[in-house]
Amino acid sequence: MARTAVIFPGQGAQQIGMGKDVVERSVKARAIYEKADGILGFELSKLCFEGPAEELEKTDIQQPAIFVTSVAIWEAYIEAGGDQALFTHSGGLSLGEYSALHIAGAMGFEEALRLVRRRGQLMQEAAVASPSGMVSLIGANEEGARSLCDNVRGGDVLAPANFNCPGQVVVSGSKSACERAVETAGESGYRAVALAVAGAFHSPLMAPAAAGLEPVLNETAFRKARIPVAANVNGDYHASPEHMREWLKRQVTEPVLWQQCIERMIADGVDRFVEMGPGRVLTGLMRKINRKMETLCVNSIDSLNEAIEKLKA
Repeated sequence: MARTAVIFPGQGAQQIGMGKDVVERSVKARAIYEKADGILGFELSKLCFEGPAEELEKTDIQQPAIFVTSVAIWEAYIEAGGDQALFTHSGGLSLGEYSALHIAGAMGFEEALRLVRRRGQLMQEAAVASPSGMVSLIGANEEGARSLCDNVRGGDVLAPANFNCPGQVVVSGSKSACERAVETAGESGYRAVALAVAGAFHSPLMAPAAAGLEPVLNETAFRKARIPVAANVNGDYHASPEHMREWLKRQVTEPVLWQQCIERMIADGVDRFVEMGPGRVLTGLMRKINRKMETLCVNSIDSLNEAIEKLKA
C-alpha cells in the first residue's frame, strides 16, 4: 500500500502574492489569514499578498508568513475534498517542522503561530547582535564541508548548518569566516554561493535565540502527534511533547538534516511526497535525494486541485 508524506518549506520560500489565489477560492484559507492577523496584531496577510519585499524578507515577518501560508494551503486542500487520512508521515525544513507538527495535531494554530513569531524575532535579534551569514557549498559532501570549516574557521565560528541533498551543504557562521569560505571553496572543487539571509542560522551563534525560545516552548501545550513527524536535528520521529520541546530548541543551533529526514521516511515505506506551501524548494531537493519518488507541489489553487485528483487515483 502506498504511503504519502506531506512536507512543508522553510525560510526563503516566501514570495509576494503567496496564498492570494488560494484565499480567493477558499473560505478556510481566508479564515486562517484573518485569524493570524488578529493574533499578531498587524496585517500579515497584506504583506503576503502585496509586500513590500523588504518587509516580507525580514526574519521576524518571513517565518510567520511562510507558516501561515502553508497552513492556509493545507486548510484549502481539506476544504476542497482532500483526504487528510491519506498522509501517513510529515516533515518540514527548519521552520517547516512547525507546520508539520501543527497539521499532525501536536499543537494548535495559535500556539504554533506565537512560537514561530517569537522564533523569528529571537533569530533576528541574534543575527543583528553578531555579524554573520550562510554559504551554500555546491558539490560538497558532509566530510568535505566539515573539512573546509575546520580549515578556514580560525578564531571565528563556522559550521555545517544544512544537509539538504547530495552535493549541497550549507555552512553558517561569522561574517569573516563565511567570506573566507567563499574565497577558498574553489580550491576544494566546490562552488560557493553566499546566501541572502540575516545571520548564521542553525549555528552556535544562534545560542541566545535558543535560550530565549526555551521558556516559550516550555509554556506551549504540545500533544502527541497523530502521524510520525520527522525532526530536523536527528531524522527521528517526535514521540512525545518532551521531544518536541527539546528538539525544536536544538534545531535553532544545530544542523538541519533534511536529506536524512527524507531518507528515514522512504526507509519506512513512504513512496510519495506532497509539498504544501509557497515555492517549490523541497520538490527540487527531492529530485537530488531520490528521483524515483513521486513528488507533488501544492502552492496555488490550480496545483491544489490537480493534486487532489492525482491523489485520488
